[in-house]
Amino acid sequence: MEKAPFGTTRDGAPVELYTLHNAAGSSVAIATYGATVVSLRMPDRDGHLDDVVLGYDGLEGYLGSRAYFGAIVGRYANRIAGGRFTLEGRTCTLARNDGENHLHGGARGFDKAVWTARPLAGAALELRYSSREGEEGYPGALEAIVTYRLTDGDALEIDYQASTDRATVCNLTHHSYFDLDGGNDILGHRLTLRASRFTPVGAGLIPTGELRAVAGTPMDFRKATAIGARIGARDEQLALAGGYDHNWVLDREGAGLVPAATLVGPVSGRVLEVLTTEPGLQLYTGNSLDGTIIGKRGKVYGLQSGLCLETQHFP
Repeated sequence: MEKAPFGTTRDGAPVELYTLHNAAGSSVAIATYGATVVSLRMPDRDGHLDDVVLGYDGLEGYLGSRAYFGAIVGRYANRIAGGRFTLEGRTCTLARNDGENHLHGGARGFDKAVWTARPLAGAALELRYSSREGEEGYPGALEAIVTYRLTDGDALEIDYQASTDRATVCNLTHHSYFDLDGGNDILGHRLTLRASRFTPVGAGLIPTGELRAVAGTPMDFRKATAIGARIGARDEQLALAGGYDHNWVLDREGAGLVPAATLVGPVSGRVLEVLTTEPGLQLYTGNSLDGTIIGKRGKVYGLQSGLCLETQHFP
């Protein structure tokens, strides 16, 4: 494991970058700012290593970004309608940072915090963040622990734990944007989702409460389908989001770790398998990337330059 300085936040907090390696030569670099995966180098079909996640070369890009590249988001990932919820008879009012709604933990969510890192045996890193009572409007002080582990089988395992001193809500997820081929967009990537239903949205991309069958809609990824095959279809759900930005209800029987998604980069031959203990998965196809972000090695991130597969509780 390697440790190096990664810069300083605008309030003077030092940020570190840890790089984990496995026996096969693959690696993941993780910054303590946002517990962020800055790079993930994986082999293609010929064994050549390359970075498969979007992001920035240095800390400064992450400090001013609203894209959540590679970060752990929380205290509650995804959207909360109207920036409020009721818990134990009490209405909690949250920061509104997505129009009238609350998104990914608020204006200063877990992605904007400096976490405390602790190297573990093997290629593993534990990160901790203490969220104070009332932070972004949430009740209760909450201690979050996220552990990254890179296995010799090229799996990046992410383990989430949280504890609190009073009733609250918590929904942590990882927000890497993947591009397995290193191209200009991910429309040719082929995706399989093990989900027969999804949660349709209304205005503000807030779920309506319905669990709708994917059959006969552009939301049906039960068989491997190119992202771009139907993303431009005349469909109300796609129009509302400007592409895919929806939660799928995973087909599962009971608790435990289950396969949720398979993503294939047809050019590189790389395959990403997503397994989770969570009930849902959000597919986001980078619909807000508009060519104004200059990422790693000077690459311009245009529309649908990467996609996210966010395992989660439902928004």
